[in-house]
Amino acid sequence: MTSGRVSLKYKHLRVSTMAKAATSETEMTSKPDWMAAKGRPWQRVAVRPIYDNPWITVREFDAVAPTGKPALYGLVGMKNLAIGILPLHADGTITLVGQHRFPLQAYSWEVPEGGGPLDIDPLISAKRELAEEAGLAAAHWQKVLAFDVSNSITDESGIGYIATALSPVGLEPDDTEDITLARVPFKQALSLAMSGHMRDLITQTLLLRAYHMAREGEIMSDLAQLMLD
Repeated sequence: MTSGRVSLKYKHLRVSTMAKAATSETEMTSKPDWMAAKGRPWQRVAVRPIYDNPWITVREFDAVAPTGKPALYGLVGMKNLAIGILPLHADGTITLVGQHRFPLQAYSWEVPEGGGPLDIDPLISAKRELAEEAGLAAAHWQKVLAFDVSNSITDESGIGYIATALSPVGLEPDDTEDITLARVPFKQALSLAMSGHMRDLITQTLLLRAYHMAREGEIMSDLAQLMLD
């Protein structure tokens, strides 16, 4: 889409969901009938604790599958909520975080993200993560995603935010993080994510969500045009 077409599309769309409320949640489309659950759910018959630390649990279940067949199921339980933040600057750029990730032994560029205790407001955790990893504070916050991370092996769920009206604060990574920051055009980050150069799924999903919002008039027209140019 050319910048002229973007400008025409958003010429009269001055309503920004971000500007309406700092913590408002994007309205979700109601579920159509075809999304209703079908068949029988999994049944948990017996459980054995396998492993436990401050962040995760591992349990093994004797289970009955929806087909009625007995099954052995291992479940990784998470003690925190996954939090992802897309820091969106007024010029259409975003701040990304680069760091080494232990599980895949690979370097990863991603949005600021981390975990928040299950028993507190996730926005509190999001604000902390944005300051710790990106050295930023935001005046406007919008919850734009609710997701399950890998629902076949873990019960981890998460929330994604877009943060705007950004200002610098002191960077405070924890004592295991060696972080590099990059401020890049939104469209470049989206292209890199879609081409497989940024593989973190929370990052990919938040970039696509922001792109959809910009296309659909859910972001201020001037900012949307900067993002999409």
